[in-house]
Amino acid sequence: MGKDYYKILDVPKTATEDQLKKAYKKMALKWHPDRHQGPDKDQAEKKFKEVSEAFEVLNDKQKRAVYDQYGEEALKSGMPPPGSGMGGDGGGSFFGFPGGAGGKGGQGGHTFTFSSGPGGSGMGGFHGFTPSNPEDIFQQIFMGGGMGDFMGGGPKTRTSRSKPTFNARDSTPDMFGGFNRREDLSGSKKKEITRTLPVNLKDLYTGASKKLKVTRKIMDPNGSINQSEKILQIDIKPGWKSGTKVRFSGEGDDLGHGPQDIVILIEEKTDPVFKRVQNDLHMNADLSLEEALCGFKKTIKTIDGRSLTVENVTNVVDPGQESRISNEGMPISKTPGKKGDLIITYNVKFPRSLTPNQKAKIKEALQNP
Repeated sequence: MGKDYYKILDVPKTATEDQLKKAYKKMALKWHPDRHQGPDKDQAEKKFKEVSEAFEVLNDKQKRAVYDQYGEEALKSGMPPPGSGMGGDGGGSFFGFPGGAGGKGGQGGHTFTFSSGPGGSGMGGFHGFTPSNPEDIFQQIFMGGGMGDFMGGGPKTRTSRSKPTFNARDSTPDMFGGFNRREDLSGSKKKEITRTLPVNLKDLYTGASKKLKVTRKIMDPNGSINQSEKILQIDIKPGWKSGTKVRFSGEGDDLGHGPQDIVILIEEKTDPVFKRVQNDLHMNADLSLEEALCGFKKTIKTIDGRSLTVENVTNVVDPGQESRISNEGMPISKTPGKKGDLIITYNVKFPRSLTPNQKAKIKEALQNP
């Protein structure tokens, strides 16, 4: 029993060209082999070929006429279109099919076979129908080129066999590229979308919660793109560093081959006071020459706003000298309760000028320690 092309495409026998094309797009996207993995792939390939074959026949008036009148086997064996005048002696059978032209092969002893195949001449002879490459049909339809190359009357050029590219902003494959974000039906699709989230150093110290609105693009079975919005919450843990990734599985675009993951990449913003080096925090503190020589007691603000007293009453401080305060640096995320150190670098501010009296007193002080 021959194939029921109308059933394969799920269309009525009165289906118009637009109905056929819409049905083909829906079924071709559903059964494209690159959208199936594992044991389902073989079945998908078979279905995809059947869908392409059904569309190629029903979308061509001559092929459809033969199929409607005689069925699939007659079409593939070379039955000419009804009323073409290519038949034989009335009630005989043509290649064994009742009601067709006689087995003598038509008038004058010539054998006529029904046209088929890509780039055929259409009426230059009737050759048994052989289905075209399903990928060629897929590309022709989705790139908007129609079916001219497959119906016999178009130019005898072949479409590239490369896989079509699905653009995230369009519902149809983009055969020519030209956009930054694009997906394809091959196995090399981009499986995640990465976005950078700048976070200030204080939030990385204390922890924080950030909300991010994302717009998803989802392809429906008809090949159309729908959009939906969702709020993602990112709970930043104390001690996170630049490069930390937060993954939201299946929350990205779904353009026909499964939803993508969204990956949020944490990026540390520059702080005006503190600089992070691994788990330590570095800051600068200004000292006058008097403080550097005679000692000082200063109050500084920590990154989380606490007041911290720093003093030195015994030693002279050299320019660029550092002091280290334990456990006042960044939290260590893998070791709860533990922090790095706070490292203070002192900038000694020298006076721009001295009076003669000041110089004399300094000399006296330095000469008599």
